[in-house]
Amino acid sequence: MKKDEAIAIIEPYLTKPRFEHTLRVAETAVKLASKYDVSVEKAELAAIFHDYCKYRSLEVMARIIEASSLPKDLLEYHHELWHGPVASLLIEQEYGIEDQDIKNAIYYHTTGRANMSKMEMVVFVADYIEPGRSFEGLDEVREMAEKELIRTTWMVSRNTIQFLMRKKSRIYPDTFHAYNDLTKRLDGGKKFEL
Repeated sequence: MKKDEAIAIIEPYLTKPRFEHTLRVAETAVKLASKYDVSVEKAELAAIFHDYCKYRSLEVMARIIEASSLPKDLLEYHHELWHGPVASLLIEQEYGIEDQDIKNAIYYHTTGRANMSKMEMVVFVADYIEPGRSFEGLDEVREMAEKELIRTTWMVSRNTIQFLMRKKSRIYPDTFHAYNDLTKRLDGGKKFEL
């Protein structure tokens, strides 16, 4: 699927600010993909579709989760986690996008997971650092994104966990698995000091 076609598909499903965010995530994903030897076309398509289901009704998403092979424990956590897995399913059903790299990048863009591929990391990081975002600690992550993908992904994972803990939110297990795996992968798997 071409970029323009994908953009035309997602626009009606998003608010104007979310659509603009999506375009910035796609642009950021392209830059990261080029830098870290990831398919630019796949990263861009995954980024365009990453929030495809962001504004679907909770009832519809819950029904899709219940009726599909998606993990049922998603329903026990904040609904903000649902849109990635549901979108990864719907892009195949509705548009025939079967590429597992693209689907996984969409699926895990909110939680991360253990053994993330470079494609998954690119979309995960792009969603976090896109130029329209502004919050404490973001400049440090953006600087690291110019140097090292695994460490950047680890920083995003760490910051997300800290943010959720401060809010006293429940944290989906994949998020902890991502952090632990990325910690192990830092510096080529060598022990490191923080």
